Amino acid sequence: MIREPPEKVASKLQNLPDRPGCYLMRDGEERVIYVGKAKVLRNRVRSYFHRSAQHDPKTKALVAEIRDITWWVTETELEALILENELIKRYKPHYNIRLKDDRQFPYIKVNWQNDFPRIEVVRRMRKDGARYFGPYTSATACHRTLDALRRIFPYLDCDRAITGEDQRACLYYHIHMCGGPCIGAQSREEYRADIEQLMNFLSGDTDQVLGQLERQMNRAAENLQFELAALYRDRLKAAQRIAEQQKIISASLEDADYIGVAQDPSVGHAAIQVYKVRKGRLIGRENFILEGADAPNADVNQHGLLIGVFIQRFYDSAALTPKLILVQAMPDDAEVLEAWLASKRGSAVELRVPQRGAKRNLMRMAENNAAEYLRVQMATWAADTNRQTEALAQLQAALDLPEAPARIECYDISTLQGTNTVGSMVVFAKGAPLKSAYKRFKIRGKGAQGAPDDFASMREMLRRRFRRIVEENKAPDPGRQARKGDDHWRVLPDLVIIDGGKGQLGVAVEVLEEFGLQDRIPVVGLAKREEEIFRPGESKAVWLKRGSEALHLVQRVRDEAHRFAISYHRNLRRKEQVRSKLDDVRGIGPKRRKALLTYFKGDIEKIRQASEDELAAVPGMTRKSAQAIKEQL
Repeated sequence: MIREPPEKVASKLQNLPDRPGCYLMRDGEERVIYVGKAKVLRNRVRSYFHRSAQHDPKTKALVAEIRDITWWVTETELEALILENELIKRYKPHYNIRLKDDRQFPYIKVNWQNDFPRIEVVRRMRKDGARYFGPYTSATACHRTLDALRRIFPYLDCDRAITGEDQRACLYYHIHMCGGPCIGAQSREEYRADIEQLMNFLSGDTDQVLGQLERQMNRAAENLQFELAALYRDRLKAAQRIAEQQKIISASLEDADYIGVAQDPSVGHAAIQVYKVRKGRLIGRENFILEGADAPNADVNQHGLLIGVFIQRFYDSAALTPKLILVQAMPDDAEVLEAWLASKRGSAVELRVPQRGAKRNLMRMAENNAAEYLRVQMATWAADTNRQTEALAQLQAALDLPEAPARIECYDISTLQGTNTVGSMVVFAKGAPLKSAYKRFKIRGKGAQGAPDDFASMREMLRRRFRRIVEENKAPDPGRQARKGDDHWRVLPDLVIIDGGKGQLGVAVEVLEEFGLQDRIPVVGLAKREEEIFRPGESKAVWLKRGSEALHLVQRVRDEAHRFAISYHRNLRRKEQVRSKLDDVRGIGPKRRKALLTYFKGDIEKIRQASEDELAAVPGMTRKSAQAIKEQL
């Protein structure tokens, strides 16, 4: 039974408009915990609070947390759907169904806007004239695809300026994985033709590409270019091997996506399987996990609901939307989704549930594979959970902790000859990395000045971290604007691990005492060599059993802190190395600096020795800026 809503919510329920739009539900701390859309806002939002409403456990928990409701009115349901997508991406509400690891999925990007297009794996599509393919479920899948295709369609992956006048080509040219446009072995037109074939292959136009390769092979043979003909022959065979793995689904040469779903309400997760059919061929499949897919009421079309949510999330950033999307169950708002998909594609898109024949058979295969993928994922999660639980229990016993350390924080310092000293804080929650809570510290005090001082650096980092615990847990200041990431600063760790021996541990103890936290936060030091664990006030080290889950967990935490610190340190060093003496020349901004370095191939000495006329001839340079270089460099 639904309890009475808070007074603030009850008053707003009386003023909801009879219009389409989106609604935002907030908790007591003003955080958006759910975003929804409605054909009629008044009816939809009020339905959450009906006394007779039979909600599932997830919705009951949501309603119990609601302390405020706001809404946006739109002209149409389609506008509401588009706005809902934007609001979910902005607020990432806890109670919305979401794609697991809802970050940007990777794409294969072909920089077609350039004379010699390079190919890369990126996480975001931009309107820059490039061609994008994806999204894929992982960067590994992108790289495997490119590794296979590069042997058929060689392409550039270096950062050379292609003039055709270089004296030597790189290794990739000699192993036939690059056409060598840098040395003039391949013209612009020839190179772009190869890349166009690659794009056609990625688009699923396999038969056209195979025909082109065969014609190129025959033409080379007719012209007595036997080495070139053999090269095309090898590429053709490699392409045919890939094509043979692509099952022919339809003789109609249509493009379609098949979306199957499997759900296990006990874990609140669902698996989605997407089969991609291009030109009648099944060219690939992708697996996705939806989180927050809890058990529904019996009268809810749950599969249709999940597929509708997935379509919104997936096609919002997909490089290609086919004109036909076949689904296991029809979403309730199918007409609105079709209109939205048509606006993304630029032409009509149809959602359809296949009933018979080859399409139904392929849909059944998608359903079965989604169920199998979910089963494997659940088994993996269960094994990981068991290992993590066991590791935490072993760690609690070994360190004599009052409770299993659900939240572990580890700190490390990275420096090189006293330069760019940085610190890292990594967080493991219930034995798994919580990357959203990681923090980086750029050391600015005594530890970063003169000879490297790890103790001073560690003290500065820990003081900055634990001061935030004290500040964030004070009575809230009504006039204070909450900062991003405040929640992570506020939480007290159940265990702090200092990457270092007794000296670093002593520093940590001093800092905890300074802020009155010594009795609330257990802290240990982890020696680098023998992986001994030191506790405050004890001379004898704690040794975790070799091969134990506890030791593996501590090693993972320590290694992650080290990796995170090193990566930040390297980034800072790289940025510092990129600086050149041109940065100090007045009148030379980023564009002119880049033009000069490109023109003189990064050689500062050549720029120094160049005449004023030579400098002024560089694109973007003026006589005045050339004079500034001669005077100041």
